[in-house]
Amino acid sequence: MQNPAMFSPSQHDVRRFFCDAYRKQRESLPLSPIEATAADWISQHPEYFDALADLDAALAAVYEVEGGRTNPFLHLSMHLSISEQIGIDQPTGIRQAFELLRLRLGSAHEAQHQVMECLGEMVWASQRSGLPPDGQRYLECVRRRAMR
Repeated sequence: MQNPAMFSPSQHDVRRFFCDAYRKQRESLPLSPIEATAADWISQHPEYFDALADLDAALAAVYEVEGGRTNPFLHLSMHLSISEQIGIDQPTGIRQAFELLRLRLGSAHEAQHQVMECLGEMVWASQRSGLPPDGQRYLECVRRRAMR
């Protein structure tokens, strides 16, 4: 039987995953492929190291928009999601659009942050309208940023 948390992880599942990937990376322990990708993104965000180093604090932390604190777990989850999308080219064309954006910006990390803004806009629009996420709108947003 599949682990249901694998497909719809709770907030605590996500936080445990990133804290564990960070711990394994620091301790030079073997990482699964998805943990290795997460660890790569974690290493590019040293500002999150403290939040990831203490699992109990991570599980208890509250990140509200009004507080002005970036949620490191949401940010890293978006990096991971975008990496997966690019890897499987889903929606179709995202890999090419990302590569064009990466070349224009000269940085895969900065390109991911631009894609992240488009992803956030798509999710927000879907939540606001009650309609499914619009992958085509998302892709067009990334393409526009790549062509600026």
